[in-house]
Amino acid sequence: MKKTAGRRAILIAGPTASGKSALAIRLAQKLNGVVVNADSMQVYRDLRIITARPSLDEEAEVPHRLFGHVDAAENYSVARWLADMGREIMTIEAEGRLPILVGGTGLYFRALTEGLSDIPQVPDAVRVELRAWAEDKTAEEIHARLEAVDPTTAARLRPSDPQRNLRALEVFTATGQPLSAFHDTRSGAVLDIAECVAVFLEPDRDALRQKIDARFDAMMENGAGEEVEALMLRGLDPALPAMRAHGVPGLIRALRNEISVEEAVAIGKADTRRYAKRQHTWFRHQAPEFAWVRVEEAEGRVMQSIEFSP
Repeated sequence: MKKTAGRRAILIAGPTASGKSALAIRLAQKLNGVVVNADSMQVYRDLRIITARPSLDEEAEVPHRLFGHVDAAENYSVARWLADMGREIMTIEAEGRLPILVGGTGLYFRALTEGLSDIPQVPDAVRVELRAWAEDKTAEEIHARLEAVDPTTAARLRPSDPQRNLRALEVFTATGQPLSAFHDTRSGAVLDIAECVAVFLEPDRDALRQKIDARFDAMMENGAGEEVEALMLRGLDPALPAMRAHGVPGLIRALRNEISVEEAVAIGKADTRRYAKRQHTWFRHQAPEFAWVRVEEAEGRVMQSIEFSP
């Protein structure tokens, strides 16, 4: 087996259902690599099926790291992922292997190569007070309160994302400064993008939409409903990230007989298609260092980008 020279890692990004995991496994087999997760939903052990985590058979083909290692009751952050990733990369390199990071979470890749903003620690008392206030508030009401004190950050966040809006409120309450004030100072990067091969898979848009729908149907056939039911029965806070994974809220509503399963599936498919569109937009504007490649050309392009040494 030859070793890569001058490259510390391969970064594979792309929209959901674009074939990232299959590409990562093929490259790991050729390059003595380890597949490492860079998807914010695939970290949760409760949701193998609905988040399209690699199957047990796929995980047996090559080493996989940081998949399904977090309980759904936890609010796993970018900062925790970055710390975990730093340790994993050190371990993989010590093993003489090549880290192959795969996922669609743009903020993970940005933190990996640029670090995180130096945001002060929020006191527990502030966090508890704001979480208690938010318990009976809608996502729109939480966003409106943020907009009143930090309009710049509010404009960057979706009103339908209460978790991130609350986080911004916590920072303002604790520091008296908007979250946007801390965005210009970053530290803790794990990799230099110049030492990596970074690609974004660009599938045909129509084919991707069809694949997203077909994959969701396959998930349902393979037990996604039962998986979500087990999660629902845990009685977790609905604001937790795992509880908001694509497909989960709709299926929970179906399990409670609020809507039909068919309606839940339609909602899950639509949410996933919209997410794929947002991934395209984010990487196009926020990650210019990633080379956009056609799916069928990706493996060859990555291999050509790597320098080899005996």
